[in-house]
Amino acid sequence: MRDELQDLVDQVAGLLGAPATLEDAAFTLLAFCAHPVDGGAPVDGGAPVDGGAPVDATPVDATPVMDAVRTRSILGRGSAPDTRRWFEDFVIAGAEGPLRIPADPAAGILTRLVLPVRHGGRTHGYLWLLDGGRTDPTDRADPALARARELAAEAGRLLAQREWTAGDLGRPLATALTGTPAARAQATRTLAAAHGPDTALVLVALRPAGAPLPAGWRGPGGGAISAVLHEEDRPAPLAAVLLPVRAPGDLRPAGALAAAALAGLPRGSTAGLSTVARGVAGLAERWDQARTAADVAAAVARFSPVAHWDELGSWRLLAGLAAPDPAVSPLLADPVLTETAEVWLDAGAGAARAAQELGIHRQTLYYRLGRIEELTGLDLADGDARLLVHASLRCARLRGNGPAAG
Repeated sequence: MRDELQDLVDQVAGLLGAPATLEDAAFTLLAFCAHPVDGGAPVDGGAPVDGGAPVDATPVDATPVMDAVRTRSILGRGSAPDTRRWFEDFVIAGAEGPLRIPADPAAGILTRLVLPVRHGGRTHGYLWLLDGGRTDPTDRADPALARARELAAEAGRLLAQREWTAGDLGRPLATALTGTPAARAQATRTLAAAHGPDTALVLVALRPAGAPLPAGWRGPGGGAISAVLHEEDRPAPLAAVLLPVRAPGDLRPAGALAAAALAGLPRGSTAGLSTVARGVAGLAERWDQARTAADVAAAVARFSPVAHWDELGSWRLLAGLAAPDPAVSPLLADPVLTETAEVWLDAGAGAARAAQELGIHRQTLYYRLGRIEELTGLDLADGDARLLVHASLRCARLRGNGPAAG
């Protein structure tokens, strides 16, 4: 969407021969175009183009191209509150056609043409042009102005699409994660129009414990999009939350938001966070990451209540196992030996450390390890056998039939 808006601004600037700036209804800068003056110089600074005069040497017959308002808007990515109030005094929010804003020399403000960016009977933003007063906003016979109005209307359509609320986008999010391939593609395009390709996003899975989501559950705010997903392989629905992230390398705000959302769910509920990526491509893969992280958080106490996919280590791979190896099934029937095997394997097969953690004598540990070999038929001196047992135990834990989470 950003490229489309930039293209529209470039076209308007070219049509009317003036620098153009696009802001949304909250006066946040969306795009701008530095239209060259007659001398070939870029109007917003920089080196001359094609040997033309630099900006501060603009010919006297060239359009004034820069004032304090435009400078602050570009540098600050939007207009200051006092500037906004000054423009709003000209009733621009309700205008349906072009308006002329007079100059204010005392404030360093040049005259400008404003094209309201409208769609569906609402104003979604403004196109500002520093045209030096050349364009008559009431001239309906001006073909350049007529075309500029059409482009402003197209910008309005794009901004209206961008302004979908989080509630409106819940259904597209659910479809993007669980729908058919064709439906996913359409839903992803809808989400992309809302967020753009450069927005850093993390996907959060909320996993209620022992009960469905409370009636009337609502997702967190903060620009998040939420959806409740009923998946065939799940006994209870999960909640998916798509959250913008300001600093891709810092997931603390996302983790805090997930923890706050868990406060409204049954005790023991968990959350999982996907990797952070820009845009909405690969949402289905990120959803697999998020719900796997939530499952691991529910099974392994050290990851609870909020687990990050990037921190799961081997659990990421183990979550993809369909079931424990049959050789380990007899072991799983004995809770004491199951715990012994897992603690010993987690300790790197170190007897002293495992015995200490279990609170037993080392000889007792050796006896139990012998019993484990008898039950499984595996030689625990063999590294492959230990890997098989370890992976199977963790797989069993993720599926709820392993030892108590530790």
